[in-house]
Amino acid sequence: MSPTFNPDKYQELLCKYQPKLIKTEAENERALAIVEELMHRPNLSLEEDELYSLLVTLIEKFEREYYSPGRSSTPASILLFLMEQRDLEATDLIDLLGSETTIAEILEGKREFNSQQSQALGAFFQVDPALFYPTNA
Repeated sequence: MSPTFNPDKYQELLCKYQPKLIKTEAENERALAIVEELMHRPNLSLEEDELYSLLVTLIEKFEREYYSPGRSSTPASILLFLMEQRDLEATDLIDLLGSETTIAEILEGKREFNSQQSQALGAFFQVDPALFYPTNA
């Protein structure tokens, strides 16, 4: 028998975490922490998975609006900003982007992200992958 969605259990999760529209970086960090907690749980229940999806949607909306690139932003500068926010080093992204040389070239603006790298970074940072598309695309 397949599991069924339990509205009462979902209501308990909603009461515990109180998800809402994200309006500040602090609220975004709180939501990211909850998402990370859920990501590390083995075998999420249907209700936990629904909460996870809701939070990711709220985070994406906030980050799309809050971190939307301005004229001076580049895909590389956006990546540097996100890395700084998560206290990551370039070597932490080797699995997503390739070799250290590739990462250095991207961060120096000598190489653009390819579609696969953009998608991987979007998923990793839970932001719109379009942030990493070439500026002339």
